[in-house]
Amino acid sequence: MSGTLNKVMLIGYLGDDVKMHYFDGGNCIGRFPLATNETYINKTTNEKINTTEWHNLVVRNKAAEICEKYLTKGDKIYVEGRIKSRQWQAEDGSTKYTTEIQVTEFTFLTTKKETEANRQVPASEPAKNTNFDPQNTSLPENDLPF
Repeated sequence: MSGTLNKVMLIGYLGDDVKMHYFDGGNCIGRFPLATNETYINKTTNEKINTTEWHNLVVRNKAAEICEKYLTKGDKIYVEGRIKSRQWQAEDGSTKYTTEIQVTEFTFLTTKKETEANRQVPASEPAKNTNFDPQNTSLPENDLPF
């Protein structure tokens, strides 16, 4: 096989709000950390171990603006993209390295606003009577109960 593949798929939680950077010409990028978790049992101690891996995500232009508008810290998101490593010179002259996920596709799974809205159930609706009386079988013969 002569081809190569650089594809990443992640489902995780935002570790911070989207930070936007704007450039001349109207282009922009958004950056945010994404946490993914793994849980396993240590076989020798039978202890439950939780580990978190942090990923630096980068979204561009319109996608970045959408992420900035709708995502906040703690939201769950599915992303697809590719791994990109880069380096730069720091102010002190040292060379810095980073590995990022260049996001090409994303789907919002849960947003904090959505989660909070679901917790606030309207109290204006009266409770429905859901009691079932097995003795009351007075259904017409042609009426199915399902």
